[in-house]
Amino acid sequence: MTENDLTQLRIDKSRIPNRSFKSKRYIFLVFLMGLLIAAGFLYNKGILTPAVEVQITSVQKIYPSQTFTILNASGYVVAQRKAAVATKITGRLVYLAVEEGSRVKKGDIIARLENEDTLAVKDQALASVQTARFQREQSLAELSDATLSYNRSKELVSAGYIAKAEFDAADARFKRAKAAAQASQAAISNSQAALKGAEVTLDYANLRAPFDAVVLTKNADIGDIVTPLGAAANAKAAVVDVADMDSLKVEVDVSESNIEKVFMKQPCEIQLDALPSERFPGKVHMIVPTADRTKASVMVKVAFNTLSPKVLPEMSAKVAFLLREITEAEMQPITAVPTSAIVHRNNQTVVFRISSNRAAGIPVAVGRRMNGMSEILSGLNIGDKVLVSPSENILEGTKVKLAQ
Repeated sequence: MTENDLTQLRIDKSRIPNRSFKSKRYIFLVFLMGLLIAAGFLYNKGILTPAVEVQITSVQKIYPSQTFTILNASGYVVAQRKAAVATKITGRLVYLAVEEGSRVKKGDIIARLENEDTLAVKDQALASVQTARFQREQSLAELSDATLSYNRSKELVSAGYIAKAEFDAADARFKRAKAAAQASQAAISNSQAALKGAEVTLDYANLRAPFDAVVLTKNADIGDIVTPLGAAANAKAAVVDVADMDSLKVEVDVSESNIEKVFMKQPCEIQLDALPSERFPGKVHMIVPTADRTKASVMVKVAFNTLSPKVLPEMSAKVAFLLREITEAEMQPITAVPTSAIVHRNNQTVVFRISSNRAAGIPVAVGRRMNGMSEILSGLNIGDKVLVSPSENILEGTKVKLAQ
């Protein structure tokens, strides 16, 4: 074959099909379809949709009384009857029968001061009483003898058997004896009064409970000097402070602008900071008829319906003033959400709970409805975050964010 024949040998590419172009087109179509499918899936899952702005609240544990509370105030538990037990005399404390927390009855001896000097005065007064009594007996015997002599002399002088001077002597003796008897009676009264005074002074050394009470603080110990004025160095004025635990009441300050919402015997609910899981029913005992100009408030005293031994003086307290009395069923706390958080979807009562910034419809059982709150019997736990007033476009898995 010649060289010219070789140069004329060519392949006609126009007759060969463009398989590479068709293959790329198929791959592009497959990719596009996959992209559309993935986009649809992500859209349905809410991943590509913008987050919906919502209002969020928490599932709470509330007391039913919170739904009909018209006013709240804070204050302290205060004993209305309390005393600093002190003495009228000065002396050294030699006996102490109580400590903090001791319960005492009215008249019980709490403490005793040294009393040897007053005890000696009492013994002296007692001896004076005995002496006066003996003198009284002696004067009565003298009066009896003088009376007999006087009567006999009177009869004899009438009959003329004795001289008038002898009768006059008997008469004078009778009058002296009678006066001596009266004086001896007065001496007895005087010595008895002195004895009583000595006994009273002696009893000043005994510090007694003024009423049934509990000892709050102990201010002195054995060996301390106790004086009424407490002016001397290291001297104590009050030995113990006591309080009547049956007189405990809560004293709260109510602002002048809100005092018109408070009235006598108004039902209340008391909560103590020391006992947060308990509520105590009470009522308004007194609205103190004066205002505190520095705080622009009026003091209100609230009494407990039933006192608990857990309640102690000076505990911090919060008082809720109520529209009505609390029923027995309303004494226990409930799990609740705002009523607006409850919606109906697919014939179910649901609340949309927030988890990882997405809404999840949780079927719930609803109980009592009270002033904008609804009791949740099952389905939610305290502390769960839920939507308030969810709109119709909130669905299962909808992405949400807190409204600004």
